Amino acid sequence: MPNAMLHVDQLRVEFVTDTGIVRAVNDISFELHEGQTLGIVGESGSGKTVANLAIMGLVPQPPGRIVSGHITFGGRNLRNLSNRDWSKIRGRQISMIFQDPMTALNPYMTIADQMREVTQRHLGHRRRTAIDHAVEMLERVGIPAASQRVFDYPHQFSGGMRQRVMIAMALSCKPEVLIADEPTTALDVTIQAQILDLMKQLQEDEGTAIIFITHDLGVVANICQDVLVMYAGRIVEQAQVGPLFRQPLHPYTLGLLKSGPRWDQRVAGQLETIDGQPPDLTQLPDGCAFAPRCPYVQDRCQRELPQLLFAGTAGGSQRGQACFHDLSTPAAGAVEEVDR
Repeated sequence: MPNAMLHVDQLRVEFVTDTGIVRAVNDISFELHEGQTLGIVGESGSGKTVANLAIMGLVPQPPGRIVSGHITFGGRNLRNLSNRDWSKIRGRQISMIFQDPMTALNPYMTIADQMREVTQRHLGHRRRTAIDHAVEMLERVGIPAASQRVFDYPHQFSGGMRQRVMIAMALSCKPEVLIADEPTTALDVTIQAQILDLMKQLQEDEGTAIIFITHDLGVVANICQDVLVMYAGRIVEQAQVGPLFRQPLHPYTLGLLKSGPRWDQRVAGQLETIDGQPPDLTQLPDGCAFAPRCPYVQDRCQRELPQLLFAGTAGGSQRGQACFHDLSTPAAGAVEEVDR
């Protein structure tokens, strides 16, 4: 493959709290290439959002800190950038759709002012051009009467419409890398499909690379080519979408797939669950963090931390899993493939 646009190498992020040090991200590494959509899935607290806040240089310090690792974009080490350098990159080259639009939007500014601030800074738009561009972007994400609503304040929009505003703002400058943190959670399925199509179109037109953080495995199957599965701050499985859905190799991935609804479940209450709770990130065990919940646990799992190991597949791609099961032996039988 060509050189990666974004390279994350052995990233570790911690937070200092009253109850101890929270190890939110533990030695994760991955690459993102032009035109690629990389899905990141896992339960709440698995480190998905924190890892991407680190990429954006937005981990609050204190209480957070990047302990170690490298984040390289376009040959530049993002950890060494000044605030001035970051102001040129955020929103232009790397953009992020935040999970909570009420905390990301300024309640004292109209949508027009917030959106034109971005394009005036990065694209050199004059005020009128910037507002026209804002209206066009709002129309593209399905905001009705956009030419009037653009002058409203965030509190005048519903939660789903605020989320669409955030998406429009993130896409305004056609970024090279788009980080989308649960971008379609608050949207109905019709608007969700419209937003996903808009992202795909941006990718086809501009070669945009997308990191898509979500709990929705159906969306992952629809839009992503590759997937990282995270648990307790670590990547436990990495694969292309098709092979991962057909044959998960890690017990946690298998549990996630089985816990999602499928078309053949006609009776309420049939969803399977993963027993137990995610671990306390201030007291991670020496061995595998998933061991207390794993139906395939071995004595070795309690003592040793499995590393993410890669092996080639029949199609020539690389698959990785952090589990003591043999890579060529699935964790359990095949899972029905999600319609794409």
